[in-house]
Amino acid sequence: MNILTIDYSVTERFLNYVKIDTQSDPESPTCPSTEKQKDLGRVLVKELLELGIVDAHMDENGYVYGTIPSTSHKKVPVICFCSHMDTSPDCTGKNVNPIINKSYSGQDIILLNDGTQVIKVSEHPALLDQIGNDIITTDGTTLLGADNKAGLAEIMDAANYLMKHPEIKHGTIKILFTPDEEIGRGVDKADMKKLSADFGYTMDGESLGHIEDETFSADGVIITIQGFSTHPGFAKDKMESAIKIASRIVDSLPKNRISPETTENKEGFVHPISIAGGIESTVIKFIMRDFTEEGLKVLEDELLILTQKIMKEYPKSNFTFEVKEQYRNMKKVLDKYPEIVENALQAIRRAGVKPHLSSIRGGTDGSRLSYMGLPCPNIFAGEHAFHSKQEWISVQDMQKAVLTILHLCMVWEEEAK
Repeated sequence: MNILTIDYSVTERFLNYVKIDTQSDPESPTCPSTEKQKDLGRVLVKELLELGIVDAHMDENGYVYGTIPSTSHKKVPVICFCSHMDTSPDCTGKNVNPIINKSYSGQDIILLNDGTQVIKVSEHPALLDQIGNDIITTDGTTLLGADNKAGLAEIMDAANYLMKHPEIKHGTIKILFTPDEEIGRGVDKADMKKLSADFGYTMDGESLGHIEDETFSADGVIITIQGFSTHPGFAKDKMESAIKIASRIVDSLPKNRISPETTENKEGFVHPISIAGGIESTVIKFIMRDFTEEGLKVLEDELLILTQKIMKEYPKSNFTFEVKEQYRNMKKVLDKYPEIVENALQAIRRAGVKPHLSSIRGGTDGSRLSYMGLPCPNIFAGEHAFHSKQEWISVQDMQKAVLTILHLCMVWEEEAK
């Protein structure tokens, strides 16, 4: 059967999903961090059950599971497709109003309800690859949520096709939809025994045709400053404000290197993400990123030495320096199983797209899953300018992602003995 003629449902699904507010909250201790993520989870379970996926369910932590049974007599590895339900806390995801810009002509896109929000071709050159395609944006007042509701819609559309066409040969396919990926907790409570998959793919990448087999390694650093407080009217030569000490540390970071705004490609960075506290105690939170664990250690040591140097100027004050592992570069795991990436490259080609193997300056659920026993590279979902009001995606790119999933299921079956 020629699957290139499938009746896509990916756009309709995507437009429905983005209207459900699913922002995660890094300050919340619960799982999921926001109950509203379960609103989308319930929709997804209902749709999976309607497709005939009889074991579809959402657990108490907001994870959605489902199984598409094998249609092959071969012993095919069990493959999992994974996307996350939450959207970034960096930009509001409430009352999303998606706009379809039909037959894009190559011009800047002025967003409907906020004329100051303009998706400029000069800033988004990937738009030049979309001439004639249909571009979905927001109205300029929220993020879109393509990260990662595009991945959800693509997996759902592929599942829809496979369930309607049992003549397509494939092995057992597992579906996993996670909460809280945007705050680094996406697979904290994933039930790997229940999932019981051999290999996986996250559908959470950017440009058409890209597959990412390498991510940052990531740590978090928390510096807690204990200052010396006294009455401000009698503070001369006595007070040591934790706020000012923390500000000194942040301001002393290098201005032309090791920051997100000054690095690219394989360069790592130190990034302060919050300062909170008062005169007596202030906490600075950092995220540290590098493609190697050795590089992470170099960055952490540099920050520690900088902090120690500044603290010497405040003899009444002290500090703690806490490093927390977040995730590690998945390439170390994936290189042990080259067939995972090779099969994906073959599937992308079969979908009529030129494949690109690349690294991602970030992390995915696949980073963590790879170290939890599920080697898991990241495949393009078509998302662009994520975490912002200028987020956009192409309908045609989402369709190509659906085709890639379907071909990938078939490639694994064909390669099995």
